[in-house]
Amino acid sequence: MSDPDRKIIRSGRLAQNIIIIDGFPGCGKTLFGPIISSLDRVELLSYAFEIEFICRLNKLSKIEDDAAISLIKMLVDHKLYQTMMGRDTNFRYSDLSSVFNDSSPLRYFKRIFQKGDDFVPERIKEENPILSLTTHDLLAYSDPLVKGLEERLTFIEILRHPLYMIIQETVNMETLYDKINPRDIQIYFDYRGQQMPYFTAGWEEKFLQSNNVDRAIYTMHYCHEKTSVAKSSFQNSKSNLISIPFEKFVIDPYIYLNSIASTANTKIINKTYKSLKKQNVPRSKVSDGIPLEVYKRFGWVPPEKGLSEQGELIKRRDWAIESGASDECLELLDNLSREYEVKYLNAELESS
Repeated sequence: MSDPDRKIIRSGRLAQNIIIIDGFPGCGKTLFGPIISSLDRVELLSYAFEIEFICRLNKLSKIEDDAAISLIKMLVDHKLYQTMMGRDTNFRYSDLSSVFNDSSPLRYFKRIFQKGDDFVPERIKEENPILSLTTHDLLAYSDPLVKGLEERLTFIEILRHPLYMIIQETVNMETLYDKINPRDIQIYFDYRGQQMPYFTAGWEEKFLQSNNVDRAIYTMHYCHEKTSVAKSSFQNSKSNLISIPFEKFVIDPYIYLNSIASTANTKIINKTYKSLKKQNVPRSKVSDGIPLEVYKRFGWVPPEKGLSEQGELIKRRDWAIESGASDECLELLDNLSREYEVKYLNAELESS
C-alpha cells in the first residue's frame, strides 16, 4: 500500500534536453536514430528499455504515478551521466547503436580518459549534450514521461503505412509471442493462466484465438487507438511532439530535420548530411532502403524493379492474405491503410 506521506520526488536534473524517437515495430526507427544523433550536440542513440518498462507498468496500475515520474527523471540523468563518464556505452562493432556507427565516434573514446565523477556535471553544463533515446510503442504509455520531463522532452513519433509494418509485426508474433522466448525481455501479465504481452490488455481473448497475422493486425489496430488518445496528453503539456511519416521523410527530410533542430535547440551540421547519405536519404522511392541484415530478418526485400509505390503496397496486402488474414482483420488493415493514405500519402500514390 502506498504511503501518502512519502511521495517520491526528484528535484535536481542533469539532462536538460532529451530527444526520444518512438514508433511501432517496422516503422523505420533504425533509420532515424543515427540521423538524429548526427545533429549538433546530440549523443549516440541509446535504447531506453527501462523507461518503457516503467511506463507500461504504470499504465497497468502496477507503479504509482509519483514513483514512475521520479524514476524516469532519475534514469535520464543517470544515462547522461554514465555516457559522459564513458560508461555503459555500446562498443559492439556491428550494432546499430554502436559507437562505430555514430557520426562522431572519437568523442566516446576520449571520454574513457577524461576526468570523471565531480567533473562530469560541470562538463555537462559546458557542452550542453542532448540525450538521444529510442523506444518502442511508447507514445500510448507516455503519461509519466510527459509529466516528468515536461519542456525538456522532444518526442519524435515515426509513422509508416500499415502495409509496410505488417510483415515485421507478424514475424514478432511468431518469434516472440507464439512461443515463450526468454530473449524477449518485456512486460507480460497473467491472464487465466496464459502469459500475455502488455499490449493485449483489454483484448486478450482475441489475441489467444487469432493466428499470427491476425494478431499483428489487431495489435496495430488497438495500438493505433491507444496512441491517438495519448496524443492529447502532449497537447495539454509542455513537452514537444513531432510526428513524422516515414514516406515523407525519406523523400524530403529537411522540413522535419529543421523542425527537430528548432524544437530541440540544435542544428544540422556537415555530419548530418553524411549520415543522410549513408541511409540513402533523400531517395527516389520509399522502399529503396539499405540492405542491413536486421531489416532482412524482418522481411525486408529490395524494391521490385518497375513496380510503383502503389504496387509495393498491393504486394504487401497480398502477403497478408496469403498468410491467413481473416476477413475481419483484412477490413481492419484496409481501414488503417485508408486512414494513413488520406492523411499522408494521397499525392504520392496518385503520381506513382
